[in-house]
Amino acid sequence: MVRAFLSYWLYPNNGTALYTNPKILTILIFCGALVILSFTISFWRRRMKNPMTVKLSRSWASAAFWFAIVGVLLTVSRAEGVLFLSMRILPLLWALSMVLYIVLQIFQFRTRHYTVVRTKHSHDARDKYLPGKKR
Repeated sequence: MVRAFLSYWLYPNNGTALYTNPKILTILIFCGALVILSFTISFWRRRMKNPMTVKLSRSWASAAFWFAIVGVLLTVSRAEGVLFLSMRILPLLWALSMVLYIVLQIFQFRTRHYTVVRTKHSHDARDKYLPGKKR
């Protein structure tokens, strides 16, 4: 049972898939969308005014681009029949690492993002007659 499970996920020659396979096409379209997203994020970052948002989103464009490159590499190796790179566990690890990266970035953005709110100090003429802080 365990051996069958491990051989299913780790067997290097699991047969090639064609480029006309809907799964292969879906992954290639998804990777193309990630490349477009990486350029969109870098364009968006240049237009941002909040320095904290710019700082927290620094790695998003490069991460999207590299996830796309690795996804294309794994998909093409599966379609072309490259033995070691066509194992079933590698796309699973790729997808899990992408989900983990997104979850960690959301958590980091929610905990570290802030905006500086300027407070307007009003000067009241009565303040000089009120008692101050005790020292």
